[in-house]
Amino acid sequence: MKKIRFGVIGCGLMGKEFASAAARWCHLKDMPAKPEIVAVCNRSEGPRQWFTEHFPAVTQSTADYRELLRNPEVEAVYIAVPHHLHEEVYVAAIEAGKHVFGEKPFGIDLAANEKILAAMAKQPNLLIRCCSQFPYFPAVQAIGRMIESGSFGTLLEVNAGFLHSSDINPDKPANWKRIVASNGAYGVMGDLGMHVCHVPFRAGWLPQNVRAIVSNVMPERPDGKGGLVETATWDNATLLCEAKNQEGDVFPLSLRTQRIAPGETNSWYLEIKGLKACARFNTNNPNTLELLEYQNGRQDWRRVSTGYSPVFPAITGGIFEFGFTDAILQMWAAFVCELAEAELPSALLAKAATPEEAHLSHRLFTAALESAKLGTCCKL
Repeated sequence: MKKIRFGVIGCGLMGKEFASAAARWCHLKDMPAKPEIVAVCNRSEGPRQWFTEHFPAVTQSTADYRELLRNPEVEAVYIAVPHHLHEEVYVAAIEAGKHVFGEKPFGIDLAANEKILAAMAKQPNLLIRCCSQFPYFPAVQAIGRMIESGSFGTLLEVNAGFLHSSDINPDKPANWKRIVASNGAYGVMGDLGMHVCHVPFRAGWLPQNVRAIVSNVMPERPDGKGGLVETATWDNATLLCEAKNQEGDVFPLSLRTQRIAPGETNSWYLEIKGLKACARFNTNNPNTLELLEYQNGRQDWRRVSTGYSPVFPAITGGIFEFGFTDAILQMWAAFVCELAEAELPSALLAKAATPEEAHLSHRLFTAALESAKLGTCCKL
């Protein structure tokens, strides 16, 4: 099998998730290529040591991402660094001729995002994608097939959200995601928002305007040194948009991102209501797709057990459950297939999130900040 040599820039939680997915590549069937991690970069040595201990193919470990990008053995890079570093590192990787799989939001703000896209335009032969794993759950893939077939009919409303309670503890020390200088003015929208935008944007359901309500629930947090530090980022955000589909129909699209959501560990959800059918999914019940299809005047929700039915076939039997790490593996399968110039499955949600979709999210979040500031609806 062809090997694609990767460098990892940012060896934290998501960098390790990629490494774990690469180590489980044999879980996938009939893949045209596989990733091999040969270089890692992180400012501190500890996270790098985890990679060198577990992955013998790693021959370069450095604190300077520029050294990694100069490595001719590295064909592609996974970049998982704080938002304020996106523009610098993504642009440098693109200019170095590396394929890039990058974390959202693809720039700390709209200006940074547009500089990344400008660098892309000068290197059209490179594959650049944005991480977003939740559409790879089998239930969401089934919803994608419903969208493609027009099963919903005229859309009444679409609701998507990503909620967790990671910051509900007021004694949790602040990290870079709670500081504007490193996380950006978007706050929780930049951190979680691409996840909730991915499916609507891919479906062609485009926001025309937005009314945003944002909350800074805990403006101070412990600094880990006995004092307090200002945390000026938005903890929670609710966006209500007027969206339009390709047929010109207009409908409400609500998007919620919350870091302080009592009772929610890590809940991603999607709900679509149409005149012909409705569907909803929540990762709290990862094996279940709920459907409402109007028949004989009845309006009954039914539960469909999706089992292990991913878009990229794997060795796991169909009677088993699908989880977060499976979604990560599927997302990486999509990127590697594209890198290998292999044909992707003909599914709406097979391809990983694109830089153009990330750019639209920046336009939305920028308008949302203006809406929250003015207390009114703002156009994109």
